[in-house]
Amino acid sequence: MFKSLAPGAIGVKATLEEGLAFAGAAGFQGLDVNIREVAAYVREKGADHVTGLFRDAGLKIGAWGLPVAWNGPLEDYKRELHVLPGLAEAAASVGAFRVSQWIPPASDDRPFREQFQWCLGRLRPICDVLKDHGCSLGLEFIGPRTQRIDRTYGFIHSIAGMLGFCEALGTGNAGLLLDCWHWYTSLGTLADMRGLTPDDVIHVHVNDAPADVAVGEQVDQVRALPSETGVIDLVGFLSALNVIGYKGPVTPEPFSRKVRELPASEAVRVTHRGLDEAWRAAGLNSRD
Repeated sequence: MFKSLAPGAIGVKATLEEGLAFAGAAGFQGLDVNIREVAAYVREKGADHVTGLFRDAGLKIGAWGLPVAWNGPLEDYKRELHVLPGLAEAAASVGAFRVSQWIPPASDDRPFREQFQWCLGRLRPICDVLKDHGCSLGLEFIGPRTQRIDRTYGFIHSIAGMLGFCEALGTGNAGLLLDCWHWYTSLGTLADMRGLTPDDVIHVHVNDAPADVAVGEQVDQVRALPSETGVIDLVGFLSALNVIGYKGPVTPEPFSRKVRELPASEAVRVTHRGLDEAWRAAGLNSRD
């Protein structure tokens, strides 16, 4: 696995070239990408140009976010699903095969079984398109109790639940976007992770949680930098991923206000520093 930067996750606005420069200077090993930007580069300059940018920077290409409003109005969904094959083709041409998307943990419209079937109906065609181009979709469960407590109907919010959903999709190219924040807030354990295979995990997010807040009271998007508080066992989390043989990107997503207020290069640097601290403590080589 490798440490990958997603500039937008720490409030940094950057073009592809700027992102590569930021990531390389701070010690990251890869860069998550905006697939629409990458596709535009491929159209204008060719896939070799994009892969050359990564090669020259000494970085790997990470994951890209699903560019389809799968949970939105039907007309938006159909329009963006129609565009997805071209984007997936461009992604495949530069070796970007990992796609990520989160799934709401509750609904005010449909009880669990209806929501399950509705989500299958929206996501299965997306997985079929991605599969045609060798891409896999990582689905993120949302763990915090506070995201469900005031909603009408609960939905998937655990590793086991999301793996079951991926099996029900039946396309063979869906797995987890595994975020240590959601693993922690869903009361996940290292035992839950040890039962996974490398194919079960498509993408990984890491961060930490505020101290002095009970796990059941943690609020999503109020987080901390990796290794900042030690509330989340990031060392154990990374070690478990290493044991199961995960080889993909590990991307910080701290949603930290203080990081967003830093100059871009400093924000990237302190984000890498927190991840690298846990990385080394987990016995991972800085170039793994």
